Amino acid sequence: MASSSGSGSGCSGSLSAATAALAAAAGTEEELRALMEQRRAKRMLSNRESARRSRMRKQRHLDELTAQAAHLRCENAHVATALGLTTQGLLAVDAENAVLRTQAAELAARLGSLNDILACMNTNAAAAASSSDPYLAFDGATALDDLLRSCPENMYQLC
Repeated sequence: MASSSGSGSGCSGSLSAATAALAAAAGTEEELRALMEQRRAKRMLSNRESARRSRMRKQRHLDELTAQAAHLRCENAHVATALGLTTQGLLAVDAENAVLRTQAAELAARLGSLNDILACMNTNAAAAASSSDPYLAFDGATALDDLLRSCPENMYQLC
C-alpha cells in the first residue's frame, strides 16, 4: 500500500503541476483574449475615425462641386446674355447693311441717270456750239445746275 500511496502522491503532484500549467495557460489565454479584444477595439476605433475623415472629404468635395456647378451656371447665364446681345447687334447691323446697300443701288442708278443727262447735254451743247444760231447755244453747267435745283432737295444733293 505504501507503494500505491507513494505512486498516488506522485500522481497527485503531477496533477497539480498540470493543473498549475493549465491555470497558467488559462491566465495567458485570458490575457491573450484581452489583448486581442483591445487590438480589435483599437482597430474599430481607427476604422471609425478613418470612415469619418472619408465622409468629411466626400462632403467637402461635394460642396466644392456644388459651388463649381453654381459658378458655371452663373457664367453660362452671362455668356448666354452676351450671346443674345451680340445676336441682336448682328441683326441690327445686317438690317442697316441692307438699307445701305439699297441706298447705294439707288444712288448708283441716279448717278447713271445724271451721267446720261450730262452726256446728252454735252452732246447738245457741242451741236449748238457748232451751230451759228445763238438761241441754240447754252451753257451746259448752268443748265445742269438749274435741273438739279428744280428737283426735290433730298433727291440730288449738291456737295
